[in-house]
Amino acid sequence: QMTLADFGGGSVQAGGSLRLSCVVSGRTIRTKCVGWYRQVPGKEPEGVARISHDDSVAEYADSVKGRFTISRDSAKNTAYLQMNSLTPEDSATYTCAIRGSGGACGIRHVSSFTFRGQGTQVIVSS
Repeated sequence: QMTLADFGGGSVQAGGSLRLSCVVSGRTIRTKCVGWYRQVPGKEPEGVARISHDDSVAEYADSVKGRFTISRDSAKNTAYLQMNSLTPEDSATYTCAIRGSGGACGIRHVSSFTFRGQGTQVIVSS
């Protein structure tokens, strides 16, 4: 079993940056496919980033490519999402997710991963 806790959301002006953290307990994230997705009320969740189990591949949604960076620190058992050049369209609740034993490690699947955090809200004002 894994427990994920998301931190780092907040309010920021357009053009600003935030770094989200996903602190994991229970099992190591070292060999896990890890991702972040976001959701606004009334809309489907959108996978924004994911990183493969061996860190060899990072995939991003087109809407965040070049602005967001996903990473992990296995020693701290923590995953991160660095978000730069934020726009009001990035406002959402962001949730970290980790794939369980099966399923694809694709950005379209992130919101369906077995283990998920509680989410952290990001508000970007113009």
